[in-house]
Amino acid sequence: MQADGPRACRFGRRWYLNNESWHPSVPPFGEMKCILCWCVSGETHCQRQECPPSACASPATRDNPCCAKCR
Repeated sequence: MQADGPRACRFGRRWYLNNESWHPSVPPFGEMKCILCWCVSGETHCQRQECPPSACASPATRDNPCCAKCR
């Protein structure tokens, strides 16, 4: 038996449509803005934002809290 269309994904207590993306929420920390999840045909895939290596001794995260940059 084939499905009528692309399947949705369940993540935690929420359902997401096929090709929908979101930042997961992890209690008690809240939304994880450095991680992106997406739904592909009923399967949830998540990936942490990749950051280039910092070339300085004391990088700052002011512009992007996920990736450190030199001041």
